[in-house]
Amino acid sequence: MRVAVVENTLVSSLGQVGVALQEAGAELTIFQPWKGGELPQDPDAFDGLVVLGGEQSAIDDHTHPYLPQLAEVMRRFGDAGKAVLGICLGCQILSRGYGGDNLLGQTPEFGWFDVALTPEGAADPVLAAAAAQDFSIFQWHSDTFTLPSQAVHLASSPAASAQAFRIGRAAYGTQFHFEASRDVVEDWRQKFPDMMEVCRPGWLEEHRDLAQVHGPAADATGLALARAWVRQIEVAERSERPELLAGE
Repeated sequence: MRVAVVENTLVSSLGQVGVALQEAGAELTIFQPWKGGELPQDPDAFDGLVVLGGEQSAIDDHTHPYLPQLAEVMRRFGDAGKAVLGICLGCQILSRGYGGDNLLGQTPEFGWFDVALTPEGAADPVLAAAAAQDFSIFQWHSDTFTLPSQAVHLASSPAASAQAFRIGRAAYGTQFHFEASRDVVEDWRQKFPDMMEVCRPGWLEEHRDLAQVHGPAADATGLALARAWVRQIEVAERSERPELLAGE
């Protein structure tokens, strides 16, 4: 199983998705276009694609000129029937790739918040793994997006109705950070305390209690979703190594 992972910032973590991929014995190839690296080009060279979050918006082409290419790459993988996963910024880029609009600064959420499955989400092979119609999961975003016309709406929250969607067989976008286990959140807390305080004043002081209340269930839900997405990866036979595309 070969999976391409695109990082969009200096500090990235696969978290629960990484756990599920390791369990499946996946071979990961990491791409870092944010610092001038390459992007995966040929969907046939990989069985899946993961695009992680970042501090930029999905349309910050002037500071991150690779973003239009990444949106095209995500659509190319999705159209090829590959398992695709975009988380937070990755979700917004996936929406862009399929013609959705990115809406900046309209839906700030930071911390553990409740997300509700739509009827389609409750029947979806990945989102149904949450095992509850409503579940608490970690959020860190201020932007949102419109659902592409091809998208199946899978989850919503009071602040941001577009929380998860699927296009085609297995191209998934989740606005929420289901990969963010308590360990990942703790790492972020240590690295970005000032940013967190701006996002939600007082949260740092409340973090320990909030993690105890919401963390165990969120961790379990995140791992269940990660394992369900990994099950959508169809492993193909191949003999050649992946081809690459310049990030800029």
